[in-house]
This record gives sequence, structure tokens and C-alpha cells, in this order.
Amino acid sequence: MKWVYLATAPDQLTAEIWRELLWQERISAEIRASDAVSFLGVSPYPCRLMVPEEEQQRAKEILGTYLETPVE
Repeated sequence: MKWVYLATAPDQLTAEIWRELLWQERISAEIRASDAVSFLGVSPYPCRLMVPEEEQQRAKEILGTYLETPVE
């Protein structure tokens, strides 16, 4: 399975919420591990969300329904 970029969340907590929204729609999604590393626990920095290449378009549509701006 090839993982591709979907979107960048402003912080890890938001990325976790987005990932859960996609999982509820049965789309695998992962937060780029290197983005979520923080000695404080939850990373306050932007985190990239990755999805399987074959699910990218559907994931954009689903995530876009929850955000004010469409996922490009």
C-alpha cells in the first residue's frame, strides 16, 4: 500500500480528530510520525495526514465536508 499526503493539520490534536473522522468512514489514515514527536506529549506543531493512494480522492471529499475550506 502506498501512502500519500492528504492535508496538514495545524496541530496533532486536530490531526487526531481528522484521522478519526476518516476512520469512521472506513478510510485508513495515519499522522506522519515525524510530525507528532514532542517531548511535551502532544505536538503543538503542524502534522501531515497520510492516506492510501487509492483512497485519497474520497478522503479529500469527506474531510472537505467538515472543513470551511476544501482539501486540495
